[in-house]
Amino acid sequence: QVKLVESGGGLVQAGGSLRLSCATSGRTFSHYALGWFRQAPGKERESVATISMGGGSTDYADAVKGRFTISRDNAKNTGYLQMGSLKPEDTAVYYCALAPFYTARASEYNYWGQGTQVTVSS
Repeated sequence: QVKLVESGGGLVQAGGSLRLSCATSGRTFSHYALGWFRQAPGKERESVATISMGGGSTDYADAVKGRFTISRDNAKNTGYLQMGSLKPEDTAVYYCALAPFYTARASEYNYWGQGTQVTVSS
């Protein structure tokens, strides 16, 4: 089975930073694109950031550009989302997911983690 486990969420003050991790197992991590998604209360799930298999290409939602950085360490089968200058509107459940090709479309991701809560206080 393919398993993804997010960690690093929590409560942080506005302007602070947080790093989320996505530990994966069960398949060859480097064969998958990695995406981070989030879902806030009352809102649809949205793509936050994506990174290609080798890490050479990245894309970010406009709302997080310049503040968030996606990365991956294929040797450790782990992806990351470094979040800085956090705002209350970043509050959401954050999910990592794997896709067989580079895409930001949630429907094309095959495997998902359970999510981790990020709460940004004002």
